[in-house]
Amino acid sequence: MNWITNYVRPKINSMLGRREMPENLWIKDPSTGEMVFHKDLESNQFVIPSSGHHMRIKAKDRLRFFFDNGEYTTLEAPKVPVDPLKFRDEKKYIDRLKDYRTRTGMDDAIVNGIGTIEGLPIVATVQDFGFMGGSLGMGAGEAIIQGFEKAIELKRPMVLFAASGGARMQEGILSLMQLPRTTVAVEMLKEAGLPYIVVLTNPTTGGVTASYAMLGDIHIAEPGALIGFAGPRVIEQTIREKLPEGFQSADYLMEHGMVDMVVSRLELKSTIARLLKIMTKQPANSDALDGKKTEANGKAA
Repeated sequence: MNWITNYVRPKINSMLGRREMPENLWIKDPSTGEMVFHKDLESNQFVIPSSGHHMRIKAKDRLRFFFDNGEYTTLEAPKVPVDPLKFRDEKKYIDRLKDYRTRTGMDDAIVNGIGTIEGLPIVATVQDFGFMGGSLGMGAGEAIIQGFEKAIELKRPMVLFAASGGARMQEGILSLMQLPRTTVAVEMLKEAGLPYIVVLTNPTTGGVTASYAMLGDIHIAEPGALIGFAGPRVIEQTIREKLPEGFQSADYLMEHGMVDMVVSRLELKSTIARLLKIMTKQPANSDALDGKKTEANGKAA
């Protein structure tokens, strides 16, 4: 019997009141391996201070950082049929939905917020990659349409933050139906004469790039975001060729005219506010709207 291990150490630990460390106390920078204190990272909007690497961010955090004083009103998620196809892969789709809803506290991958940025009233729709990869299904599609309808009702500009792996395969054709439905919602907003800005975050892929995510008046990408219809590995396997370095990255797409600007998350609010004031013919300082890439050019998580 090892009396030091079995008797002395437990006594010392008990006396000192040893506590378990929270698992997320430190976050590792995927680009450099640097360990960053979680609170420091959160205070910097989940952008690594030293490298500028943009970590993925929850929808509610995104809205909190984006709106003035972190104040906004959310729209209640619309009700849609749950698992009408009775789909099952490794587990039942309805059970998978329940797991994600419990884990995230969200009904689906979309959160709509109403508030102001630099005093300008807007409606913002945020896609959360943490909910089934931000996949587009009936619930997400209906919520996106709800956001556009609310913007039209209130006569406010629309800002959408896209983050998705594409259509939700568990919903089959019902998921694919959301592509034309959301496209119609975009057209309704434009017919109402309201601005529509899309922020492409990491990753924005699949069916969303064939619909609402590529129909904005202005497209802004976060640094390092992967943006495209099919992923680079799928393309390489299909064409049997090596893709160019940085293919489908935010910088590459801006250089080739696919996005208008690459803007650090730390500057998104001020940049979008200036753009919207110009688009709505309000006085605005047009600095930093020359289409040049801003600082903090790290890769996205």
